[in-house]
Amino acid sequence: MTDPLANSYYAATAHRWRSAYDMGEELSFDVAVIGGGFTGLSAALACAERGFSVVLVEREHIGFGASGRNGGQLIPGLRWTASELESEFGRDRADALFDLCWRSNRVEARIAKHGIDCDLKPGHLEAAWTPKDFDAMQREAAFLDKRFGYQSHIVAKQDMAVHIASPLYHGGVHDPQGGHFHPLNYAIGLAQAAQRAGVCILENERVYRITDNRAGPGLITDRAHIAAHYIIDATDSWIGHVEPDLGRYTVPIMNYNIATAPLANADELLPSDAAVADSRFVLNYFRLSADRRLIFGGGERYSQTPPRDIAAFVRPFMAEVFPQIADAPIDYGWGGAVAVTMNRLPHIGRRGNVFFAHGFSGHGALVTTIAGELIAEAVAGIAERFDLLANLPARPFPGGKWLRRPLATLGLLYYALKDRLG
Repeated sequence: MTDPLANSYYAATAHRWRSAYDMGEELSFDVAVIGGGFTGLSAALACAERGFSVVLVEREHIGFGASGRNGGQLIPGLRWTASELESEFGRDRADALFDLCWRSNRVEARIAKHGIDCDLKPGHLEAAWTPKDFDAMQREAAFLDKRFGYQSHIVAKQDMAVHIASPLYHGGVHDPQGGHFHPLNYAIGLAQAAQRAGVCILENERVYRITDNRAGPGLITDRAHIAAHYIIDATDSWIGHVEPDLGRYTVPIMNYNIATAPLANADELLPSDAAVADSRFVLNYFRLSADRRLIFGGGERYSQTPPRDIAAFVRPFMAEVFPQIADAPIDYGWGGAVAVTMNRLPHIGRRGNVFFAHGFSGHGALVTTIAGELIAEAVAGIAERFDLLANLPARPFPGGKWLRRPLATLGLLYYALKDRLG
């Protein structure tokens, strides 16, 4: 499988990591986790902290998927706004989801607890592409303040230069509870913490299927049968390879990032050093790295074939936002699939002793850690908070195996066209 981190800034600046488990040891565990991203790592770590024996199996290497190559933006909440959640689910359930997904920053807590060095910085700005978008942002900020006492800062168009040196945007909302980080180093930090807690981590080991027989569930891998009382499937974009019926709930969208060379004028581009994401359906998102590069994500592709030149593909989006660095050298370009659900809410649940979580729809840098920890709670028999996420609505994409992706692509192209037409 082609490594999506092959020309990644994150891979080039990643901390050293080595798993230390010998396959010749005992292959019977309380919990077996599939997938070495944020969800799987946080679930494995939390299960080990509760006293379970745990093995984590990763087909490639820690952080191979979206966890190790995303934009590094830490955005509180879900893809639905808090007011949309309340309108759909009622006040009590919205309150519980808000406490879980807005107030509970488990990423920050894990970083502090384990001393993870991952360039964590505060502040996230949502930038309005249209005046209509800015009006909606202001209404939502007022709702968050009134209902939950959640403080964010409305930024008028004439004040946007405090955060961003670009004339494109019509205002925005700055959330000091948000932020950004080096996602691959966070994943490696979780892996190191999990290994210290006793988790056995197997990299370069493919899981072919989950078994369920009289002795209980288990995993069939390249080299072994691993017995476990509980299975946690955290394979996200690849979940259909292990559990084909769950694969019907997501489609992959290809997303690409670039990192410029270090910029002398980096602080002029983003003076507050906040991460930024704009309000378009096919959004731009960007931030500064610790060594003053601009990390920029822009555009989407619905074919799984990557562009021949990722830097050339993303550069026009960067130049539109920041014409002053249109010709800046680009040192890195990378990307890969993001699993997206029909309604952009994550698909989380359990079937017997098999738990799963996937489809974070490009909004998973914070909620994946929460999801993993809630699965660990449910494994331990405490399912109330897990059920809040497991009961979010979900339905498969129409079209079956062959038409699911083409039909989803048509829908995505429709919304992308609306972006261009305003």
